[in-house]
Amino acid sequence: MEAVVMKAMKKIEEVTVLDNEPMSRHTSWRAGGAARHFVQAQSLTALASYLAALDKDEKLLWIGLGSNLLVRDGGFDGTVIATQGVMNQLAIVDESGSDDATVYVGAGIASAKLARFCSKHGLVGAEFFAGIPGLVGGALAMNAGAFGGETWPLVVEVETMNRQGEIKRRAASEFEYGYRSVNGLADEWFISATLRLKKKQVTGNAIDIKQLLARRAASQPTGVASCGSVFWNPEGHYAAQLIENCKLKGKRIGGAVVSQKHANFIINDNAATAEDIESLILLVQKTVKDETGILLHPEVKIVGDRKSGDSQR
Repeated sequence: MEAVVMKAMKKIEEVTVLDNEPMSRHTSWRAGGAARHFVQAQSLTALASYLAALDKDEKLLWIGLGSNLLVRDGGFDGTVIATQGVMNQLAIVDESGSDDATVYVGAGIASAKLARFCSKHGLVGAEFFAGIPGLVGGALAMNAGAFGGETWPLVVEVETMNRQGEIKRRAASEFEYGYRSVNGLADEWFISATLRLKKKQVTGNAIDIKQLLARRAASQPTGVASCGSVFWNPEGHYAAQLIENCKLKGKRIGGAVVSQKHANFIINDNAATAEDIESLILLVQKTVKDETGILLHPEVKIVGDRKSGDSQR
């Protein structure tokens, strides 16, 4: 008989803590096990106080929209920190320059909202954020990009919070970034960024964002349970093309299937488990490596424990 998981919810000074919270409710793949604790704070001050009181060895996982995350079916034996709804500041902080302006954006702001905000205020360079299916915090953590643009070339400085709840302001020069990677964080997480953008010399560029989104809708599956792109593009190659060349479109394990529309997407098509999805990721990796000699590296972050009885294919 399947065990019944008892849930508990408690509020501590503007912090809501959900115990045994299914992470399938908080990831775009709509799959995965439960987090031991799931924390939603109403303010940075409340979050800082909560973190300061945690055991120093507690496992922490910060998430936004869960768009680049797979939590294994055995769950995450630690505390998940939700950033959406708390780090939501968005403002132009300096537009005195003749050619550029700086924008302050909280890590809990949706990337698409940042793109629209900049467009509305006549700033260019942030349009690509419309194609990133997550929050700014996640974009900062992995130097996310789309349509040829990347996050970190725009960054002037960031604010981070460590596990003691302390906030630090750090210059962009303190970090090293590359394709879908950022180095320089030491047990801390992004809570905001200041970006420098160019001023548009003619009125409005909302049409640019609409065109980009139309391109994405035409080439990628939308409105389905996926994480976005699963694999990085190897140098000189497109992951989707390599996967398609190996005739893996439509390949299925359980409820997980390689998209027929874009081969670098894996869709939760029919109540997929995290094990189904991870097994399909591994199968695609192995097949592409065997047939082309190229090893695909996942963009997606995989965390947590396997459920008892699961086998890694």
